[in-house]
Amino acid sequence: LIDDIQFIAGKESTQEEFFHTFNTLYQAQKQIILSSDRSPGEIKGLEERLVSRFNWGLVARIDRPSYETRVAIVRRKARLRNLELPEDVVCFIAGKIDSNTRELEGAIAKVAMLAQVTERELNLPLAEEALGGEPTIKNREITIEDILDVVTSRFNVRLADLQSKKRSRSIAFPRQICMYLARNLTRHSLEEIGGYFGGRDHTTVLHANRTIEEMGGKDKQFSAQLELLTQEIRSHNDK
Repeated sequence: LIDDIQFIAGKESTQEEFFHTFNTLYQAQKQIILSSDRSPGEIKGLEERLVSRFNWGLVARIDRPSYETRVAIVRRKARLRNLELPEDVVCFIAGKIDSNTRELEGAIAKVAMLAQVTERELNLPLAEEALGGEPTIKNREITIEDILDVVTSRFNVRLADLQSKKRSRSIAFPRQICMYLARNLTRHSLEEIGGYFGGRDHTTVLHANRTIEEMGGKDKQFSAQLELLTQEIRSHNDK
């Protein structure tokens, strides 16, 4: 499984290596799944031999999941967490979040965390409290500027430093948080996010995302701080 395969466009050595890797996996009858923000033929700078191979399989557009699909996703993700969600809570989450699996997982985690922290029964009123009440019309999309406004204020850093090449922890850490939040709250590609922070490449953004995710999984206090940051960004977005 390779995400954002369009980023190998224009990179001859990377494409050469991936060409042979693809052939080896294909000949071994392994399943290969690639994702991109456009169809193979629309990726400029991608060698024709790779375009041809990508078209060997099923090329499908993935749209936002339907309500029924979101209900199924919530049920499955809850089971994976050994979490028993009442049916009305499942339906509420599926109705509240209409974007993607990542945000549905985040909503489940938010509801579960509130129940755990407050030692309350996990029911519909608690879910409504955790996710902000009844489903509402979407606000304008969150931008990287929204994220930067909140993070620079919280961590007392300058925008210029976050976009610089400086690597001290006092700057690198909030920069990683910005990248993580941009990956999870905006529609920007990895390349666009990296470019915003001093021209960094997509691998740096992926590394930042993994680092923050791992910290959140190990440190409940840090996870709660991330959630507060997210809520503040959403509130900032409402203004």
